[in-house]
Amino acid sequence: MSNHFLEIIEKRRSIYAIGKHVKQTPEQLTEFIQNTIKLSPSAFNSQSSRAVILFNDQHQKFWNIVKDALKAFAKDKEAAAKTSAKIDSFAAGFGTVLFFEDQDVVKSMQQQFPLYADNFPVWSEHSTGIAQFATWTALSTIGIGASLQHYNPLVDEKVQATWNVPANWKLRAQLVFGSIEAPAGEKSFMDDAERFKVFQ
Repeated sequence: MSNHFLEIIEKRRSIYAIGKHVKQTPEQLTEFIQNTIKLSPSAFNSQSSRAVILFNDQHQKFWNIVKDALKAFAKDKEAAAKTSAKIDSFAAGFGTVLFFEDQDVVKSMQQQFPLYADNFPVWSEHSTGIAQFATWTALSTIGIGASLQHYNPLVDEKVQATWNVPANWKLRAQLVFGSIEAPAGEKSFMDDAERFKVFQ
């Protein structure tokens, strides 16, 4: 069955070859990303998702932090060079969205609704996942490629100090984006029979 929404989410791919040749300004993209996150649903409308949006030197600064943090884990020069090249490919993009979850909101919801207290940390993860997916997909609709990275908690303390991020904001993911310099490869799917069960 053909469907416009499915066509939109099919366009959302992990794009690793990104550049700085985007048509939109940082101001336009900031408004676009903020609106996307605001419109993303959350359990009990808790709105626990937070974001730090980085452009230009600030974007580069983040990936320098990641590169420095990874140096200690390199087994040898070859591994170090490979890791450095990978991080440089992210820095080559136009910007980065750092996704956080506000743990004070989670705790507040647990206090307000004690019956569901154990669920709110899980629902918080759902909320950030939805916000990440929505932002990633929304960017793809305006011709911007992105990939989702996870260098937390390795860089958490440095990120908090560098951008004055509140201690109650927990870093969950990093969405790096930019112009599409090369398309994504073919995507394979596992057999439906292994993934779904349908009863009528």
